[in-house]
Amino acid sequence: MSEDARTPDVPGDPGAAATPAAVTLRHADWQHDRDVIQAIRRSVFVEEQGIPESEEWDAADESCHFVLALTAKCDAVGTGRLQPTGKIGRIAVLPQYRCRGIGGAIVRHLVNQATELGLDQVYLHAQTAALDFYERLGFRAEGPEFDEVGIPHRRMRRRTEQRDEHEAGRHGHKEHPLDAR
Repeated sequence: MSEDARTPDVPGDPGAAATPAAVTLRHADWQHDRDVIQAIRRSVFVEEQGIPESEEWDAADESCHFVLALTAKCDAVGTGRLQPTGKIGRIAVLPQYRCRGIGGAIVRHLVNQATELGLDQVYLHAQTAALDFYERLGFRAEGPEFDEVGIPHRRMRRRTEQRDEHEAGRHGHKEHPLDAR
């Protein structure tokens, strides 16, 4: 599967305003968190969106930076990844936790992580249904629509200088609550 930023968290505001204060984000890595990352992605992409399992997993997972969204009970409800090239992808939020700003928080976290890694821009392949979602997060579409895993997509890009104070500095970098504003 290509490394697109499929996000069924499209409806609702991508900002933190609707995110429950009990949800936290933390860095994750493939070696230690593989099972929970796979469970979320399998639920969203394979079961819900019908993407073949063989298309979901790729060698890039081993070199990516990951983030997990966790409830107060430490249940993982969302994930996303950042490749060393600056490509954001595999943004997934479980259905019962959507429309709460979790998907937007995951994307902002990955953009800020790219900034910390010294990248001056990030890009993604967005499902066309998610274009508005990513535009509200500072991404701009470029190039024509294309098919990826049977779903129409567009490439989108954003400079990392658009740092989000919600994540940067105020809460540290390991784990932080998503405050409601």
